[in-house]
Amino acid sequence: MNEIANPPLMQSGLRWIWIAITVIVLDQLSKLVVVNTMALGESINVLPVFDLYRTFNTGAAWSMFDDWGGIQRWLLSALAIVVSIVLVIWLRRIRLALQPLLVAGLTLILGGAIGNVVDRLRLGHVIDFVLVYWNDSKFPAFNVADAAITIGAMLVLLETIFEYRQERQAAQARKQAGGAE
Repeated sequence: MNEIANPPLMQSGLRWIWIAITVIVLDQLSKLVVVNTMALGESINVLPVFDLYRTFNTGAAWSMFDDWGGIQRWLLSALAIVVSIVLVIWLRRIRLALQPLLVAGLTLILGGAIGNVVDRLRLGHVIDFVLVYWNDSKFPAFNVADAAITIGAMLVLLETIFEYRQERQAAQARKQAGGAE
């Protein structure tokens, strides 16, 4: 087994799998509370720019594919399951100490993907309940899983930017060291 590709389990990204599990639990509990306390379409104002608003989405982000006649349930579920498997494999191969931002981001994405696939498989749609707006402009309603996926993607992007900068600085240092000889 290649030690670089597969660090010891407790040194791999899987050590933080608890983040994904926490996202799944928080997502499902929050949806359970919303379903048991709010009627479909009901809105509760929390802040001047934020409402709890019970709705659902049969498609993907921003209701993409919601008019596909039901097949989107299975396609999006299959995609989320495949992505989740790939993320678990990727997490197993990452050395946590070297890329903590990447690991945090991937575990958030994993938890969000599984949180939403649970809804899709169980209900045929995803429960959404967070509505953010400014005056007449509204962001599409979302849930804890969606927020985790978004934050996770931002962390992965940050890690990519940091890694790129480090590689660029190392290349410049090598170039300067080579020119100084």
